[in-house]
Amino acid sequence: MPPMIFSPLTLRSLEVPGRAWVSPMCQYSCRPSEPGFVTDWHLAHLMSFAVGGAPLILTEATAVSRDGRISPWDAGLWEDQQMRGWQRIVEQVHQVGALIGVQLAHAGRKGSTYAPFHERSGSVPRDDGGWQAVGAGERAFGSYAAPRGLRTEEVPEIVHAFARSAARAVRVGFDVVEVHAAHGYLLHQFLSPLVNDRSDRYGGDDVGRARLVLEVVDAVRAAIPDRVPLLVRVSATDWSDEVEGGIEGDVARTEQLCRELGRRGVDLIDVSSGGNVPAPTIPIGPGYQTRFAERVREAVEVPVSTVGMITGARQAEDVLRAGKADAVMLARAALADPHWWHRAAHQLGHALPWPPQYARVTDRHVF
Repeated sequence: MPPMIFSPLTLRSLEVPGRAWVSPMCQYSCRPSEPGFVTDWHLAHLMSFAVGGAPLILTEATAVSRDGRISPWDAGLWEDQQMRGWQRIVEQVHQVGALIGVQLAHAGRKGSTYAPFHERSGSVPRDDGGWQAVGAGERAFGSYAAPRGLRTEEVPEIVHAFARSAARAVRVGFDVVEVHAAHGYLLHQFLSPLVNDRSDRYGGDDVGRARLVLEVVDAVRAAIPDRVPLLVRVSATDWSDEVEGGIEGDVARTEQLCRELGRRGVDLIDVSSGGNVPAPTIPIGPGYQTRFAERVREAVEVPVSTVGMITGARQAEDVLRAGKADAVMLARAALADPHWWHRAAHQLGHALPWPPQYARVTDRHVF
């Protein structure tokens, strides 16, 4: 039997030839003069993982509308012209035998901000290329500019934007579509009682707060072929005691949401945490979020992935073998070593083929 890391996982008709995947990681590398258009940086970044043996790579958060970007440097898929750059990337990734999925997102109140490595921080003013962010309400995130609360009649356009971008993703050739409903971005803002104080049908209680996410999932599922797997990233908790039940209450609400997502055709729940509370107290350590994935996995009938300080091959293998998740997502570890999968194969005694251009590696004990 191969190591669990290199065992296949079938999602609908797609067989993913391994269970250690590349997590979405924002690169903030588009040109503000060409908003949303990916560049050679994105090609090099994503291709490095494909060459390194990653079975499935998820793109950075890709905006479904111009004002849905986190920053002016974000990637997008809100217009047809943006498809060409993505097609080039997808074709190259496929040529080396890897699969690739797109993560679709709307930043909501966390939009129109400077990139983390920019000389300035906080919200981008209009005279520097920024825009009026929108949100579930008018509460600002930390020191960011206050958003404009979406009117009830505007919310369906958010749903349509996700569906249109998902349809483009299929035309591009992406193998998987993920809806980003975590990390304090728009869908997560609607989900959270810490942020969503609406009194219309999109607020008021857990059912109302979950309505937008479920409408987006239904619309995306209808917009993509039945063969294409649909993933949803969720934040299991915001690490806050300010809501009823605290952290445990958050996780219980997440479990209920994920059961409904499974009933609506979602094929995998991608479990993370945090995002709606500035500077929360988080007990960070190796695999610190895996316990949340394990709880969700026990509550739903679809596969679950985990993410967060999973760095070593044996650590990832142990998570999978213990049944805490069906797949693991790698972020920092993949950035530090884009050939992580070949190193993992060597450590676990598994033969993972290199691209023919790199065949010389097999002749030397490089690991």
